[in-house]
Amino acid sequence: MIRLDRFLSNATTLSRSQAQRMIRAGRVCVGGAEVKQAATLIPLTSEVVLDGERIEPPLPRYLMLHKPRGVVCATEDPTHRTAIDLLGLPSPAGLHFAGRLDIDATGLVLITDDGQWSHRIVSPGSHCAKRYRVWLADPLTDRHLMQLMGGVVLRGEKRPTRPAEAERLSDRECLLTISEGRYHQVKRMFAALGNRVIRLHRESIGPLSLDAELGAGSFRPLTSDEVAFF
Repeated sequence: MIRLDRFLSNATTLSRSQAQRMIRAGRVCVGGAEVKQAATLIPLTSEVVLDGERIEPPLPRYLMLHKPRGVVCATEDPTHRTAIDLLGLPSPAGLHFAGRLDIDATGLVLITDDGQWSHRIVSPGSHCAKRYRVWLADPLTDRHLMQLMGGVVLRGEKRPTRPAEAERLSDRECLLTISEGRYHQVKRMFAALGNRVIRLHRESIGPLSLDAELGAGSFRPLTSDEVAFF
C-alpha cells in the first residue's frame, strides 16, 4: 500500500505538495472513483487517473552512490548534507539505504524504495559480504590479521564477530571483508586490537562493486543484472 500523494509524486514529475493540491481539487480518480484525501492508502496496482489520463505505477528505484566524506546516510539532517540531497531527485519520498556509512566514511552506498530488496541485503541472516579498504594509525601485524580472521570480541559485547577476510596491502592499509553489520563494526574491530581507523572506504556489497567511473558524490541507477544480485 502507498499514499495517493506519494504514488503521484513518485510516478510523475509532480512534487508531493503539487500532488496534494490536485487531489484536493478533485482531479484524481482511483478505480473510477474521485478521491480527495491525499493520505488515502491504495495498492500499487490501482488504476489512478489524473485529469482523465491514467498514471502508470511508479517503478522501484535502485541507485548506486559514491558517498563522499562529510555526508550522512539519512533522509533529513538539520546540520549536514545528506546522501539523499546528493541525488537531487524531484520525488525522493520512500528512498532508504541498504546499508549506511558513517559521516567520515566513503564509498559504495545502495539506495532504493524497494523494502524487500534492501532487507535481503541488510538482514543479519543474509550474511551479505561487504569489502572495505581500511587505513590505520598503527602498523597491522600478522597476529592482528589472524585475530580478524578468527573473530574479535568487541568492547561491550560477549559474542565475537564472524570470521573476516583480511588482506594486508601495506603496514597501515588493508582490505577487510565482513558479513555482519554491527554498529560501527569495522572501527570497533580495529579498536579491539588496539589500533585506530583513520580512513574507511567501502568497495563492494555482495558481488556488486562501486563503479570506478563514479566520482565522489555521483550516482547512477543499477542495471537489471545488478538488481538481480540480491
